[in-house]
Amino acid sequence: MTGFPLIIVFVLSIILMIIMISKFKIHPFVSIMCISLLLGLIAGIPIVDIKGDEPRSGIATVIGQGFSGTFTSIGIVIILGALIGSILEQTGAALKLADMVIKLVGKKHPVLAMELMGWVVSIPVFCDSGFVILNPIRKALVSRTGVSSVAMTVGLASGLFASHVFIPPTPGPIAAANTLGIGDNLLMVMGIGVLCSILPLAAAYFYAQFISKKVKADDEADSGEVAKSYEELVAAYGKLPNGFSALAPIIVPIILMALSSIVSMAKMTGMFADILTFLGTPIIALAVGTVFAAIQLAGAGKMKDFYNICNETLKTVGPILFVTAAGGVLGKVIASSDMVNYISEHADVLQAMGILFPFLLSAILKSAQGSSTVALTTTAGIVAPLLPTLGFTTPVQITLVCMAIGAGAMTVSHANDSYYWVVTNFGSMSPERGYKTWTVASLVMGIAAIAEIAILSLFLH
Repeated sequence: MTGFPLIIVFVLSIILMIIMISKFKIHPFVSIMCISLLLGLIAGIPIVDIKGDEPRSGIATVIGQGFSGTFTSIGIVIILGALIGSILEQTGAALKLADMVIKLVGKKHPVLAMELMGWVVSIPVFCDSGFVILNPIRKALVSRTGVSSVAMTVGLASGLFASHVFIPPTPGPIAAANTLGIGDNLLMVMGIGVLCSILPLAAAYFYAQFISKKVKADDEADSGEVAKSYEELVAAYGKLPNGFSALAPIIVPIILMALSSIVSMAKMTGMFADILTFLGTPIIALAVGTVFAAIQLAGAGKMKDFYNICNETLKTVGPILFVTAAGGVLGKVIASSDMVNYISEHADVLQAMGILFPFLLSAILKSAQGSSTVALTTTAGIVAPLLPTLGFTTPVQITLVCMAIGAGAMTVSHANDSYYWVVTNFGSMSPERGYKTWTVASLVMGIAAIAEIAILSLFLH
């Protein structure tokens, strides 16, 4: 099948995939793989490899190439990034990072401090676990300052969410960047991710202040509840690591990737340049960060827990890895069909949508099935073959596409998103209040983010 009917089949396939995931609760991996196979067969990809003057890969080969290619490029990076985050949680380094942010911002701006704290901590740590880790501090600050619990909850959730969808080494942005072909430019993805966080963080901050005057949380009404103090929280970890030790697993990989980029831009040669290039490769840089995290774990006297930490991390990232690989399969199937050629010949409509196309597709997937990571990886797999058609060819332009996908992946968080339940339950809010506060906040953030990205796309090429 070719031409416009294939486009219709593609749209129907995506709708069917959304229904399978959201309505019938079929796992995203199974849903994406089934749709990939169905779409590939309908698109006319042969059922067996065809050899001859114009060889074509069969559907089984295409699926295998898409799956293995994703694991080759991103699997180790996701595992190492998640492992670093797990160690930071276990040693109290995430708490130390939060404390450093509070000292930097000051106690007079607790909501802003909470938001920035979440933003920093969620760079290596999943937003769900990040909220659980930092919620005792949120409650302690509510008790100490008398600030609205709702404002603090929305502020923390927003900060965690922004870096979760924009900034590697969080798995979603890493997977999307690799799928889009900018995996070797992770430092640029990080930098633009930081830049794209500014407007949505600001919008969420002001919305948190606004909605806190209209909605109250249960822990505000119960004045008899005593929040766990910061001192008790620190005591639970024994002794927190120092500032450098807490930052090293995050900062060192960034520095190594920065040096590698400098070597590349300066076109340096020689053994020293080769060593820097090697150390700046994302896999190696994150491996070095993992070494610093392990040193931190040993310093905390918890090296005996390293095996269990690794085991639990692999259990956590396993589903993400397989969903990411399934997204790669879907992208490979699309690339192997005639759809890209047809769209290339009729690209005016898509080009007119520009940066809004990946945003809207990601937002639809996010709202339908709940997972930001699934929305990021799936949308990246769909958009990757279409990048030249959409007019995005340079690394900066493709990075902005990655950011647009991230903006869509936060629009919106509601009842089918596990993070929604973490925020509402730990924030002492009913589901109805959760929709008024956190769901609307995620919508505000998504709109603010795509507005900023659209503006940046006018200047960054």
